[in-house]
Amino acid sequence: MLESTFVFQPSPWEDRHWAQLSGLPLEDVWLPVDDEVTVFGWFVDAGPTKPVLLWCHGNAGNVSHRLENIQLLFQRGISVFIFDYRGYGQSTGTPTEVGFYQDALVCYDYLIHQRHISPERLIAFGRSLGSGVAGEVTVRRPTAGLIVEGSFPSIQAMSDHHYFGLPARWVMDVEFNLTQKVRDLKVPLLVIHGEGDLVVPMFLGKQVFDAASEPKWWHAVSNAGHNDVPFVGGESYFQEIDTFLQRVLPMQK
Repeated sequence: MLESTFVFQPSPWEDRHWAQLSGLPLEDVWLPVDDEVTVFGWFVDAGPTKPVLLWCHGNAGNVSHRLENIQLLFQRGISVFIFDYRGYGQSTGTPTEVGFYQDALVCYDYLIHQRHISPERLIAFGRSLGSGVAGEVTVRRPTAGLIVEGSFPSIQAMSDHHYFGLPARWVMDVEFNLTQKVRDLKVPLLVIHGEGDLVVPMFLGKQVFDAASEPKWWHAVSNAGHNDVPFVGGESYFQEIDTFLQRVLPMQK
């Protein structure tokens, strides 16, 4: 199968003084998932009453590649727990779709049961492939809402666009069917997409948005591609997230 080539693209871990380099209060978190898998993540705490994003990153790299983005969120008073899926960064194991979901749910349970964070101030955030992971969390655990960025309906939808409809199941044992998940969504949704995204064209993100019920909001970022949405969007991007949080979190109203 070709998942490791086309879907899962982790980067090797590099030991550096990440907290010093980023200026963030990075707290190392190690979570056992099963006998073979331990997941590594960072918790960045903005305060005991602040909103918390459970961050599910995309298919490439590792948590260290998201620090600049997390810094901008932290500066706005948003806590973030970002973790690496199995086989990524310092997390052990081999990447699989089901495994990704298990990893995210263990991280959710850690936030609720060990850090005593109320679901009412917890938002699942997913970027690209991580949108399907964040969507899985929201349909299986209580949250205040879901934010997805650069999202796509399913791996098959990506195959339809990039590979002229080749049945993805012929070569890959993955689905990441976000459309199905948002149809079952019981919480507010914010869909963010770069208008110039060539990896996941904006019409695919719009399909995700259209599949969901209200309440939902759409935010397109002009001139942004797939990986630069927060930086091209700038203040308006972060204001959109702030506004969403104010809508869905009681302590923000």
